[in-house]
Amino acid sequence: LSQIRADLDALIGLEAVKEQVRTIIAFLEMQAQRRAHGLADVAVSQHLVFLGNPGTGKTTVARLVAETYGSVGLLKSGHLVEVDRAGLVGQYVGHTAAKTQRAVHKALDGVLFIDEAYALSPARASGHDFGAEAIETLLKRMEDHRDRLIVIVAGYPKLMNEFLNSNPGLRSRFAREISFDDYLTDELVAITAKLVSDAQYRLGEGSHRALTTIFEEMRRTDRFGNARVARTLFEQAINVMAVRLSQSQSQSQSAATLDRAQLSTLEAVDFLEAAIRVRGA
Repeated sequence: LSQIRADLDALIGLEAVKEQVRTIIAFLEMQAQRRAHGLADVAVSQHLVFLGNPGTGKTTVARLVAETYGSVGLLKSGHLVEVDRAGLVGQYVGHTAAKTQRAVHKALDGVLFIDEAYALSPARASGHDFGAEAIETLLKRMEDHRDRLIVIVAGYPKLMNEFLNSNPGLRSRFAREISFDDYLTDELVAITAKLVSDAQYRLGEGSHRALTTIFEEMRRTDRFGNARVARTLFEQAINVMAVRLSQSQSQSQSAATLDRAQLSTLEAVDFLEAAIRVRGA
């Protein structure tokens, strides 16, 4: 658990989410200690709803939560199985129940994480859609395997509310709803800087200021990719840097090998050009 706490604390931003996860950890620790003393467990549902836009860390936190359940002995394994609609819903009669059961079987003794779970909602389905069957099958398996399976459903806040209201027994199965806010500009800059550092690059002079300007100017709709945008920007900046260095060598007509600093420094111009590519994508 100490490592899980360290990993949680190392996440950039998400302070409200971290506080909720710390509450879950504290409760599970107390339950584990009660079991050690032969005291009864409190029968509390551990299924969760994660509400947030793309790239706000939902999958990362789900993995930490799964590891927590495993560490305290609530689940034997504590592994995470991630699926979406395609992993649960079939294309013909009788196919959906089998697909959903296979997903549940893989997740037994761990956590089944259903991303964009609102796509299962009958309100968003055509007349020949089997999303409702997937939900019914999932609800039954959640009850059948209540000691071996925890389900986390995730997606856009508004659409997830529609999903939870689509079946009378659905919302009541989930103990807690955790909201993942969009990252602030300084958090996105910090995320990008971490990506840069983890890949053994460094930010050149003016790069931090350029990143701040880029993220401040980005349009923040409910489709904004948050950390995914930061990663895409970083990856594009590496490509821009490679072209810049290659052209510099060609213009100087030098065959000399680039030094370590040149190969590891991302300049402000790299990010500014990368931002144009990201906006145009």
